[in-house]
Amino acid sequence: MSLPEVELLDDGGLQLVELSPIDPWLADPREPVELQGGEVEVTYFTHACMELKLGQRRFMFDPWLKGPAFARGWWLLHEPPADSLDRMCAADLIYISHMHSDHLSYPTLKVLSERRPDIPIYVGDTSRPVFWYLEQSQVKLTNINVVPFGVWKNIDEDLRFMILMDGVHPEIDTCIIVEYKDSWKASFIKNERKKLLNYKALLVKSLQPAIYCPFAGYFVEAHPSDRYIRETNVKNSSEDLNALINKFSPDIKTWTPRPGAVLDLGLALRDPTNSEAITNPPASAKIYKDSWDLDTYVDELNSAISCEIFKHPSWTQLYYTWAGFQNYNLVVRMIETDESFEPRADGCDYLVDFLDLSFPTKRPDREHSYIEIKNRIGVIRYVVLHGLLWDDLYIGFQNRIRREPDVYHHKYTQLIFHIKNIKVCLFEKKI
Repeated sequence: MSLPEVELLDDGGLQLVELSPIDPWLADPREPVELQGGEVEVTYFTHACMELKLGQRRFMFDPWLKGPAFARGWWLLHEPPADSLDRMCAADLIYISHMHSDHLSYPTLKVLSERRPDIPIYVGDTSRPVFWYLEQSQVKLTNINVVPFGVWKNIDEDLRFMILMDGVHPEIDTCIIVEYKDSWKASFIKNERKKLLNYKALLVKSLQPAIYCPFAGYFVEAHPSDRYIRETNVKNSSEDLNALINKFSPDIKTWTPRPGAVLDLGLALRDPTNSEAITNPPASAKIYKDSWDLDTYVDELNSAISCEIFKHPSWTQLYYTWAGFQNYNLVVRMIETDESFEPRADGCDYLVDFLDLSFPTKRPDREHSYIEIKNRIGVIRYVVLHGLLWDDLYIGFQNRIRREPDVYHHKYTQLIFHIKNIKVCLFEKKI
């Protein structure tokens, strides 16, 4: 696909021109048909995973239902309904918004591939493909459909959807508009978590949706070694956000879902005050997870530590040379550590100068940007071994970073998308 266009504004600023026409969802309007109670239902499972019942069809979004995300950094906060995996496998179609592992969960999709490999899965035509890692993952899914942005995808005479480019992360993230009988449009759009509650409340006020539901932020840093992160990474409360929305816009119905809760959209749109529009799970239902099978997933990551590849000191040079990122005045020091981010005696500690892609023994004398990264040894070696994204490291809280100056280097982070599977490369080189 071509990259999005950029338009110069009168004030000298830049504006992303995402779609042409600007409002493609207004194309091909349909005659509205009133919904009946029970015809359209939204069921919340966990994090960003929702199921939409649309007449006789069931549409599931972003199924992360088991295992961790971002290596071992994020774990599900909510306990998914007991039948969630069965319902995923019985769905008529699945939408996955982007490649991050809290939305594209390979442990979850492995179950799907074993039971229903031909289920239709829809993703946006992002410049970095959502399923870039599918072949290496050995998860067998046979019906993945890449949909262009801003075009209606017709499923039947009543149901259609449109995938749009996300305005915050246009290269990898997407959002979706689902239309059923043109009686409603549900737009599931992810916002930056760092935005203030007041800003979100005012945004909702300006958009004036009939119903607002905050989701895709329900995770916890469950591993004991991440206790510090869990205690300091305080998350915005959905209850607080909804309370602010109710204050600014009392006519907007807000919904803070619990796992298995169901919103009957027909009833809610007809009468937002109708208490029967929302069915909560039974009082005995488990809401929060209290066990995550931590050792199974952490042991798999740590199995990379003793891999034969890492007994060869030259793996570091080959790894970055293979990535091909250079001609950038940045020096990075990489340090392999234990769980507490203390350097390991048997771990690597090396410098990479990305100006000429060299590996000096000390920092160069010239003026340069510098980043020092401490990585948990099991995670960094697993990422290298399998050619995974570095998102698992920094979004997953698996490293600690110090910058001089404290500037984010966007170009440097892009190297994660160019690194190939180094395991194959190393064995072919027989180093």
